[in-house]
Amino acid sequence: MHEPQPPVTVNFRYLLPICLVAALGGLLFGYDTGVISGAIEPLTARFGLGALMKGWVSGCVLIGCATGVVFVGALSDRFGRRLPLFLSAAMFFASAIGTALPSEIWTFILFRFLGGVGIGIASIATPMYIAEITPAGVRGRLVAVNQIAIVCGIAATSFINYFIAGHGDQAWLIATGWRWMFATGIAPAALFAVLLLRIPESPRWLIEMRRESEARSVLTSVGGAGFCESESSEIREAIARDEALHVDLFSPTLRRPLVLGIALAVLQQVTGINVFMYFGATIFRSLSASTGVDAGLLQQVIINGSGVIFTLVAIASVDRWGRRPLMLLGTAGMGLALLAMGVMAQSVADPASTGGWMLAFILVYIAAFGLSVGPVTWVILVEIFPTPVRGRALGLATFFLWTADYLVTQSFPLMDAKGSWFVQHFHHAFPFYVYTAFCAVLILVVWRFVPETKGRTLEEIERGWNT
Repeated sequence: MHEPQPPVTVNFRYLLPICLVAALGGLLFGYDTGVISGAIEPLTARFGLGALMKGWVSGCVLIGCATGVVFVGALSDRFGRRLPLFLSAAMFFASAIGTALPSEIWTFILFRFLGGVGIGIASIATPMYIAEITPAGVRGRLVAVNQIAIVCGIAATSFINYFIAGHGDQAWLIATGWRWMFATGIAPAALFAVLLLRIPESPRWLIEMRRESEARSVLTSVGGAGFCESESSEIREAIARDEALHVDLFSPTLRRPLVLGIALAVLQQVTGINVFMYFGATIFRSLSASTGVDAGLLQQVIINGSGVIFTLVAIASVDRWGRRPLMLLGTAGMGLALLAMGVMAQSVADPASTGGWMLAFILVYIAAFGLSVGPVTWVILVEIFPTPVRGRALGLATFFLWTADYLVTQSFPLMDAKGSWFVQHFHHAFPFYVYTAFCAVLILVVWRFVPETKGRTLEEIERGWNT
């Protein structure tokens, strides 16, 4: 048995800037994900897109995301955690230029796909890097900073797109305005790449590579000499144990955390969050008549505003309340809100007549996700895998996450299409019932299989899978 870790005096003057630089990957992740919402209609008009191509222009980024996570794990395990961050910065930079300048739609799709690869890389590399450089007592909060960076990036697109759209008429927006929406990503991508030159490598990866003096310098700077001694000792023990057990990605030792990680990644998406992200304007359009608020503004306020606010609450509470309570409470809130939306959509012939009630339930759902499943899933994913295979295991789980995201994105229009069997029998309620059912599954998975990792070192969490 290992004694509990003594309290660590964290040097936030050293640690926080490092984590904020890494979190710029999350900010660009959110920006590249959200920028299409303001540009898709001008793009459609500019290139004469049909329904199929319009969907592909929006969705090709998700294929890029799934592609990016396939190879980033092996890269990070072999060459360190910083290299994937540099790659994501380079791809964000190239994508911002390439999507701003195309003369034909296939060139745009190519660079949009490349940006998706950058998103996929950042979705793994950023939280993994932050988790490996932070002490256990603050790890949850600092990993969750990446999620607030993502939602802030998405929120930024709403304001920037609105600002750009206001600088010309519709003809200007179709000819030129949408290009500026993508071009505004060039500067932050370049800044991200430059600032990455000043952050250290992950101390856990350095010790695994036998570069102990570099690792000790980082650990001492983070938490002092005592923290350095205890942490480096635990890391060495964990690496030696993994080597003795021949821990590999598909070894029996890793089976439980790997299956759990994939399940959590998939369930985060199939509980419906990206339906509101990608199809929010469609959902909210029916509310405009009764609320008097423009549907686009509703999407901006509800998704982006409440997402930011409640992710901040999650950051403040994840290391105090724990991972499991937040996940259980938040998922229950999401499920109840979705069920209420479904009942209301099925029982009311005119959705506009529901007025503020439907708006309130959407707000509850978005808030519950921002409080729990959004940020805390990422915290758990970066905590449960052993250091030697963390990159590859997280990459596999995230591949399933992006694949699930793509399937949800493709299936919602089919379930919600006018004249479909689903609409004929359930009005527009069926998708909400499906996502409610997945919320119930997520509660069962968390209750039965997710260990509480609050306040435990990554090595202590790893030992728990072997008991």
